[in-house]
Amino acid sequence: MTDMLYSLHAGEEKRLHRFFRRRLKSKDDVADATQETFLRMLEASHATLIENPQAYLFQVARSVARVILTRQTRESALFAPDVAGMEEPDELPLPDRIVNARQCLLIMAKAIEALPKRCQQVFILSRLRGRSNGEIAAELGISRNMVEKHIIRALLHCRKVRAEIFF
Repeated sequence: MTDMLYSLHAGEEKRLHRFFRRRLKSKDDVADATQETFLRMLEASHATLIENPQAYLFQVARSVARVILTRQTRESALFAPDVAGMEEPDELPLPDRIVNARQCLLIMAKAIEALPKRCQQVFILSRLRGRSNGEIAAELGISRNMVEKHIIRALLHCRKVRAEIFF
């Protein structure tokens, strides 16, 4: 069974790369998807009898591509800039715009203050002080993964508050 996988890998890796390049945006995603596909094939080969390995390989590849594209869609929606309120700035803002901007700023400051202390601290270090996730993790003694979770939680909270303001 392992010999079949080695020959499949040698014979189909280039086709699999082309398959993923047509569907995925980055080279890193293509490499990750290729590796994930062969890993799933390796796991499946121990559990089931695969009659047509090439067809099964590309069925697995379609599944892997679908998972990656779904993840990319979710991430782009989470981190995409909001278009509402992003019009071209005027040379001199009108007084009502100044008042509105100050009110929005106060509401967002209160939203940040409402976050749990650690989440608030991470968000301020990231967004207001411009520190990288690695720097924040080292400074606070937490993992990068935890830093990312705090940032995502804070961004979602701020988006929710912003949506309540504008809609």
